[in-house]
Amino acid sequence: MGGFFGTVSKAECVTDLFYGTDYNSHLGTKRAGMATYAEGEGFIRSIHNLESSYFRTKFESELPKFKGKAGIGVISDTDPQPMMINSHLGRFAIVTVAKINNMDELVQELLSNNMHFSEMSMGKTNPTELVALLIVQGKDFVDGIENVFNKIKGSCSMLILTEDGIIVLVTSGDVRQLSLERRMAHTLPPANQAVCRTWILKSTNM
Repeated sequence: MGGFFGTVSKAECVTDLFYGTDYNSHLGTKRAGMATYAEGEGFIRSIHNLESSYFRTKFESELPKFKGKAGIGVISDTDPQPMMINSHLGRFAIVTVAKINNMDELVQELLSNNMHFSEMSMGKTNPTELVALLIVQGKDFVDGIENVFNKIKGSCSMLILTEDGIIVLVTSGDVRQLSLERRMAHTLPPANQAVCRTWILKSTNM
């Protein structure tokens, strides 16, 4: 189980991000995290363990350190998130809600290609890091997300916070059945197949 929340605004978004993420608290009891981006400040991230306390208790005192007009937050029952990535695609933060059925197979494939994993969760590879590594194999974000669809068996929804805005991708069903249009538009595959909704959110005043 898990849930995420993202927001892009013409004004500071931290309060909206805090309450929007907290709204998902019933979906997970292990980890929670938030990340914002502010021009001139860069990315700001915080992750906390929720096993002994509530989301609001953990994050409320930290709100003054967050700045920005775009942010993402997550409640996770599995891995610590958001992940911060610096790659040829640029810097970005990513959160996922995923059930990857062929995780071990993909981990071995990436390791055999001289990739490495820096995050472990409960003794296992962090699934969000796995998704991020699949994305950065692409020549751009669209190509990278298509690579995720082509590789994983299961389901994966994600929010990607970049310096330009948020990429929102929500799926239901087996992602191998999805067809993501190059322009990152809203796509609806044929009936009885998986559904993918993709948006790029960007504030004109970010």
